[in-house]
This record gives sequence, C-alpha cells and structure tokens, in this order.
Amino acid sequence: MMRFAIILAALAGVVVSTLALRIHYSTDSQPCSINEKWDCGIVNHSPYSEFAGFPVAAIGIAGYLAMAVLTLASRRIMVALLAVIGLMFAVYLSHIEKDVLKVWCFYCVISQGLIMLLTILSLWWMYLIPPKHRSAKDWTEL
Repeated sequence: MMRFAIILAALAGVVVSTLALRIHYSTDSQPCSINEKWDCGIVNHSPYSEFAGFPVAAIGIAGYLAMAVLTLASRRIMVALLAVIGLMFAVYLSHIEKDVLKVWCFYCVISQGLIMLLTILSLWWMYLIPPKHRSAKDWTEL
C-alpha cells in the first residue's frame, strides 16, 4: 500500500511539473496568473526557472519519474534519498519565490507539497515498514 501511495504522489508530481514546463515554454497568457502575488508565468520565465541550462520543471519530471521507477523496484533508500534531495531543492526554490521574486507559482507550491509528502512517505517506508520476504541483512542493502 505504501508503494502505491508513493507512486501515485510521484505521478501527480509528473503531471504538475509537466504543467509548469508547458508554462516555461509558453508565451501565451497563463491560466494561473491570479494577481501580483500568484503568477506562474513570472516564476517560470525568471532566470531561476533553469538550473545548469535545464528547466527546473523538466528536472522535476525526471526526479518524480525516477522515484516512481525506484519505488516499483523497491529501492527504499534511493527513493528516500531522491525525495530528501528534491525537498532541499524545493525549499531553496521556495526561498527564491518568497524572498527574491516575491511571486508564487501555483504549480510550484503544489509540487513543493508533493515532494514534502514523498519525503515523509519514503522515510516512513524505509524506516518503519519492514520489507516482505527479506532478512534484516538484505534490508540494509536496499
């Protein structure tokens, strides 16, 4: 059941990141341009919307897909590691939105909530739910 929840949250992250990526490449008016404090277009067209030449949303898609695949493979430690790294990056991006751009992206906030949920679920899965059909020694090698 935990694997299903993690995969579902990761796939939701793929969807949200895909919507953000669409805005990154769009020049049309944005559907999530609500007011001066909530505007996905400003965030996704800012210099901070790319990292090492790649759109942040595309990195998010790759990260969420990797978490889903690694969850299918029962790679608990790898999923938790990716989730923690993703959460740290999301906290940094939240700082950029709040303190530098002073504008929030609706899709980004949803993604930040999803990566927080994925971090909690993956750590719970790693530490609190014993693996089925494995010895204690095998579990430490995940």
